[in-house]
Amino acid sequence: MCRLYGLRSKAPLPVHRHLVGEDNSLRVQSHEHKDGWGIAHYSKKRVPLIQHGLQPAHLDPAFESASQAVSSRAVVAHLRLASVGSVAPLNAHPFTYGAWTFAHNGTLLDFAKHRSAIEEGISPQFRKLLKGDTDSERCFYFFLSRLSDLDGIHGRPEASKVARALAQTTGALSRLTHVAGAEKPSSMNFLVTNGEVMVASRSRKSLFYSVGGPPPAVGKSVDRLIIASEALSKAEPWHEVPESTAVAVDGDLVFHRWTLAELQQA
Repeated sequence: MCRLYGLRSKAPLPVHRHLVGEDNSLRVQSHEHKDGWGIAHYSKKRVPLIQHGLQPAHLDPAFESASQAVSSRAVVAHLRLASVGSVAPLNAHPFTYGAWTFAHNGTLLDFAKHRSAIEEGISPQFRKLLKGDTDSERCFYFFLSRLSDLDGIHGRPEASKVARALAQTTGALSRLTHVAGAEKPSSMNFLVTNGEVMVASRSRKSLFYSVGGPPPAVGKSVDRLIIASEALSKAEPWHEVPESTAVAVDGDLVFHRWTLAELQQA
């Protein structure tokens, strides 16, 4: 499996503490999730800057250097434990398209068996961009296809549109890969941002968030939202994202939360 990290804040914040310094930092987690890493962040430009490494993060000096250098209002980091696809640059998370950055924690059940059907669900404009051989890259372009249908790719889309596209992706891929009685159905925790909106959805893997205090009310503005597959430290309050739920902030850092079921029905 993999590990996700996301930061969206009102002011640029350093991420070295979360990625390297904490008791359960991504660097610590990379002892288990050892098949490479990636860090994407946003500067004044809308296109994310991204750096990947194929070594375990705890053995790669470039991971600490990149972590030390990044201070941003929007960051996505990923540790990979390869389940589908080789350890190679084309298979490394996060994936990007234009302003969008995407990371996945999980595995699509029997991906090789369902690969053709999954690719048929990707719009031709995105299908032609496929380069690697992972289920995760296909999840990304499947999501972009749904987001395009909702007219949410460009400009400043509402957080609800982005969350709805993630929920539609989760639902459609669950149905495509469903096997009655399977012990381990497809797992799809997703994290996506365009540098303004940030949305994370949980489906069958652990997921937590922090805003630096108690869980905020829906519709309340926050100073920051941090997403992580595991709580990174005991010093900061972490709140578990319920199963089949999405949390988000919009471009104004207003907090949102939905169940995936209500998003799919909207």
